[in-house]
Amino acid sequence: MKWTDTYDIAAALYDKYPDVDPLTVRFTDLRRWVMELDGFADLPERSGEKILEAIQAAWIEEAQ
Repeated sequence: MKWTDTYDIAAALYDKYPDVDPLTVRFTDLRRWVMELDGFADLPERSGEKILEAIQAAWIEEAQ
């Protein structure tokens, strides 16, 4: 996965952290959690606030 694979990342986060409300996750934690996902292989510096917001929004959708 790459940073731009927002829906794949959101699904993986939902599976790994099913009891976490994505609205309560700080972007610093979200960034770290994404980089720790199995199958994630992208450079940390390629992430940014807009990408993290997109991942968080997709995770919120996945959790509903």
